[in-house]
Amino acid sequence: MGLVLKLVVAVVVAFVILRLGIFVLRSIAQPPPKPDEGALRKVNLRYRCSICGAEVKMPQATEELPEPPRHCMEDMDLVAPPFE
Repeated sequence: MGLVLKLVVAVVVAFVILRLGIFVLRSIAQPPPKPDEGALRKVNLRYRCSICGAEVKMPQATEELPEPPRHCMEDMDLVAPPFE
């Protein structure tokens, strides 16, 4: 009787883990909702990582001067003027 009980418990645990994994993957796979029309502003900002030199161009943002992105665990430096 002990072997049958262990088998039933193993099957139930496997089923719960499988359902949990599917739930997590589905929640990750859904893209975030699109922002409302007019919520994004056109900006022309360029940032550079002071550690490795990677550059990022930000053409749209929700604010006029958003917080800088992070790279190499540090805030990136603004290299283009916010108003051209």
